[in-house]
Amino acid sequence: MKIKWIIYGLLLFSCMGCGYHFSPGGENIDAGIQKVFVGEFSNRTSEANVENYIRNAFFSRFRSGTRFTPVAGKDEADAVLMGKILSITSSHVAYSSSDMAKEDRVFMTLEVVFERADNGEVIWINKGLSGREAYTMNVNAGTTAANKEEALRKLSIDMADKAYRNILSGF
Repeated sequence: MKIKWIIYGLLLFSCMGCGYHFSPGGENIDAGIQKVFVGEFSNRTSEANVENYIRNAFFSRFRSGTRFTPVAGKDEADAVLMGKILSITSSHVAYSSSDMAKEDRVFMTLEVVFERADNGEVIWINKGLSGREAYTMNVNAGTTAANKEEALRKLSIDMADKAYRNILSGF
């Protein structure tokens, strides 16, 4: 009977200490890095205002996370995130029966750098972060433009989220 209780106890103890945990919370990054300034994203494309969508998406992502606190100025930051919008292209993905484009997909590629504010040491970099988002085409050019703008905003949020997860996980 005593051995039975010891076995139950060992089983219970081993289940409690399995070591399983959820995704990393930035343990690979110096604990002293708390405040992050989201800097400029230079736009090397002809797509207007995308740099603002990207910067706002990154700022919102850092604000909603628990590991870092976004700050308004580089002088008060421990780290700086900045980058370049390298390319934005679109291609048709669906056509109507009369061979008119019904749906387009926009592709975006960024270079994102996360570095220490004090010495410029690179903590994380991705020179080819990319994503895509589809949007509906319309005979009304204004509606199509609004749909594309919404797709670019959503894509910006998705890419900021992907970069944030990669920064925290050390990828």
